[in-house]
Amino acid sequence: MTFSTTDLCDQFEAQIHAGAIQVLPPVFQSYGGHTQFYGQALCIKVFEDNTLIKQILENENGAGRVLVIDAGASVRCAVVGGNLAGAAVKKGWQGIIVDGAVRDVAEIAPLPIGVLALALHPLRAIKRNTGVRDIAIMLQGVRVNPLDWIYADADGVLVSAQPLL
Repeated sequence: MTFSTTDLCDQFEAQIHAGAIQVLPPVFQSYGGHTQFYGQALCIKVFEDNTLIKQILENENGAGRVLVIDAGASVRCAVVGGNLAGAAVKKGWQGIIVDGAVRDVAEIAPLPIGVLALALHPLRAIKRNTGVRDIAIMLQGVRVNPLDWIYADADGVLVSAQPLL
């Protein structure tokens, strides 16, 4: 299904201005092979540790879902790389949004998945087995709740409690 976040913004302008639909600030860069993706959010919070991300992407069915990662906006290391993005593709994830850094852009770019992040960083995360899942998180000042709907394309990212399509 194709959509446009600009068209969705026009269609749901009143709900956006009322705060029922949020628009993420335009600080995320696209690194995956798909610039357009949507699905329900699985929200996690980590900090410079990708143990939980690895567990989720390697073991859980991602059909119709987007992994939304509050990584504390850290750009001191990458929490997602080519191996994890590849695992996400195998498990059917629609996209990954990282409020932090990713790496292995040459591996991620051709993959059929959306990957948004603040930046690239060559250093991998340390595995400390920390992180929490299925909680409300904040991405650049925008609250994202578990099971919110995420709509992303080259123009931006929308977050809605209700499906828009």
